[in-house]
Amino acid sequence: MTTTHTVRTYKSSEPLAANDQLAGKLAALAAEQHRPLDEKSVDMVINRIIDNAAVATASLGRAPVVSARGQAEAHPYSPGATVFGLDQSQRVSPEWAAWANGVAVRELDYHDTFLAADYSHPGDNIPPILAVAQHTGADGAQLLKGLLTGYEIQIDLVRAICLHEHKIDHVAHLGPSAAAGIGTLLGLDQATIFQAIGQALHTTTATRQSRKGEISTWKAHAPAFAGKMAVEAVDRAMRGQTSPNPIYEGEDGFIAWLLSGPDARYEVPLPDSGEPLTGILDSYTKEHSAEYQAQAWIDLARRLGTERPELRDPANIANIVLHTSHHTHYVIGSGANDPQKYDPTASRETLDHSIPYIVAVALQDGAWHHVDSYAPERAARPDTVALWQKITTTEDAEWTRRYHSLDLSEKAFGGRIEIELTSGQKVVDEIAVADAHPLGARPFGRAEYENKLRILADGVLADSEVDRFLQLAARLPELSPAELGGLTVTPMYPVPAAPKGLF
Repeated sequence: MTTTHTVRTYKSSEPLAANDQLAGKLAALAAEQHRPLDEKSVDMVINRIIDNAAVATASLGRAPVVSARGQAEAHPYSPGATVFGLDQSQRVSPEWAAWANGVAVRELDYHDTFLAADYSHPGDNIPPILAVAQHTGADGAQLLKGLLTGYEIQIDLVRAICLHEHKIDHVAHLGPSAAAGIGTLLGLDQATIFQAIGQALHTTTATRQSRKGEISTWKAHAPAFAGKMAVEAVDRAMRGQTSPNPIYEGEDGFIAWLLSGPDARYEVPLPDSGEPLTGILDSYTKEHSAEYQAQAWIDLARRLGTERPELRDPANIANIVLHTSHHTHYVIGSGANDPQKYDPTASRETLDHSIPYIVAVALQDGAWHHVDSYAPERAARPDTVALWQKITTTEDAEWTRRYHSLDLSEKAFGGRIEIELTSGQKVVDEIAVADAHPLGARPFGRAEYENKLRILADGVLADSEVDRFLQLAARLPELSPAELGGLTVTPMYPVPAAPKGLF
C-alpha cells in the first residue's frame, strides 16, 4: 500500500516539524531497515547494475569520461571506491568515484528511464551508492537495500513533481534520492538522512539550459555532479551539519520560488511502512542510445524503412509529421524551436535530442548504433540531410494524455507517423512503446541485459572479464564486502590518459 502526501508551501509563521516535511517523510522511508524484499525488484536491481556497466564500458574512451576519470585518479584514497576502466586495486575517494562512474554511465544516454510528471534516469543512483558501499565495507545485501531506496524515492518524486515546466533540470530529484539511498545503505537514523536530503536538494538544483540549444558535455556530468553532492551531503550530515529547513515547503523554498509557487499542491505517493520497495519495476531501459522518447520512434522507423525501402529516398517524400506528446514535441522535436536540431554539424548530444534526425537515420538504416548513427559523416550525408529537413513534430492531445497517464497499461511514449509521398500516397502508422519496454514487442529480461553488455564490451573487455562481472552481479544479495569491489570493469587495453587540469 502507498499513501499520498500533500506537499505545499508553509509561511514562516506556520510551524512544520521535520517529520511532517517531505524531506522528513523521505528520510523515514530511507531509515526503515527491515522492509521485506520483493523478488522481482531484487532481480531488476541486478539487471540495472549490468545495464550501467554495459553503457559505461561503451563510453570509456569518450572525452567527458576520460576527463572525469582523470579527476578521480587525482584523488586516490584508501579504502576508497573503484572506477570504471581502472584496475580493481586502484581506489579513489568515494565522491570522486561517484563522479567518474556517473559520467561514464550517463555519457551515451543509454541506460534506464522513468517518465511521469517529470523524467529521470534512476540508474544514476547506482554510482554514488555503490561508491559509498565499496568505501565503507558494506556487503551486497546493504547495497541492495540502498539501491532500492534510491530508485523508490527518485521515481516517487518524478511521479508527482514536475521540474521541467519550470526549466529546472531533472537531477534535482536525483540528489535527494541518492542521499537517501546512501542513508539506507549505512543504516543512518532518520534525523541524519533528513539533513542529507535537504543539503542534496539545495546543492543540485540548476536550470535545464544544459538540455537546450547546442547541448554540451555537461549533459553527462550533471547527474554525476548530483551523485557527488549526495555523497558530500551525507558526509556533512554525519558530522552534525544541518541544511536549509524546510527545504521543499519553506516560504523562500523550493516549491515557492522554483516550482509552481506558494499556492501549489503536490501529491507525492510513498510506500507505507512495512511495504517492499518496488518502484524500480516501473522503470524501463533503453535498447538504443538515444533520448527515451526516441526509443519507440527508432523501432517504428527501422521497421518502416525495412518494409518500405522507397521511404528512405528523400526524392519520394513530400513531408513526414510525427504526432506525439507535448514533451517529445517541445523537448526533442521541432516544437523546441532549436535550429541546432536540424544542423548536420551539431554535437552528438544535440543530435541525441533531435527526433527528426533520429527518425531519418533509423528509417534509412533500418538500425541504430550508439556510435555510427551519430558520426559526423553520417549526419552530413546529403540524402539524410534532405530527408531530415522534411520531418517535423506536432503535439497530439491524446498522445500527451497517454504520456502522463498513471495507468501503466496505457502509458505511451510514441505516437503516429504520417508520411506524405510525392506521389500523393500517404503512409500512416503508430507505436505506443518501445520494443524493449515491458509491454513492448520484445521486452528486456536478464538475457537481454547480459547481451547488451556483451555487445557494448566487444573489443573493450575480455570475454573472461564480462563473464566475471556477470557472475558476480548475479550474486548481489550475498556478496561479501571484498567481493563488492569487483562490481567494476577493467578493459583489455589501457584507457586514454586524461588532459591536465588543476589536479
